[in-house]
Amino acid sequence: MSILSLSTVLALSRYRWTIAILAALSGRGARFVEILNHVGLSRDSLSRALEQLIDAGWVIRNPGHGHPLRPEYLLTESGEALAQVASSIIRTQNRLEIPVKDMTRWTLPLVHVLAAGQTRFSGIERALPEASPRAVSLSLKATTAQRLVQRKVLDGFPPTTEYLLAKNGKYFAEALEVA
Repeated sequence: MSILSLSTVLALSRYRWTIAILAALSGRGARFVEILNHVGLSRDSLSRALEQLIDAGWVIRNPGHGHPLRPEYLLTESGEALAQVASSIIRTQNRLEIPVKDMTRWTLPLVHVLAAGQTRFSGIERALPEASPRAVSLSLKATTAQRLVQRKVLDGFPPTTEYLLAKNGKYFAEALEVA
């Protein structure tokens, strides 16, 4: 087993509903209405999200669609591998009782970076160049409140702060592993 690359984790978490949609399509594909009911988005939001997944190369429209029982959307080979990870992430979220709306864009990338050994704010910030310092700070606060990350203040002059994955954060790190 290996952990996903940071670029893949960033792509997965770029849009809030990517993980839920990939999990809904996992294994069999689905029709638009099935995805709509599973994820709970508006029609317009789901259409935009599906277009983004198609552009990413993870989802395709089923060329054989036409029968009411055939799925409209299917996963590509790379999408299928990510859908397994997405399903694992959803199971972890459900087990830890963390709703989708409470996950920030930077939650999973932050867990990935901390699992890789970065512990100081500056190291985390360097590992996530797309995130502003404010986004990193707010995500650290949110993940600390969700008990995914532990904040440890070390004595010394000047005092320093380290961030470590908590037990729940380690579950998310395990969910980012791909077979």
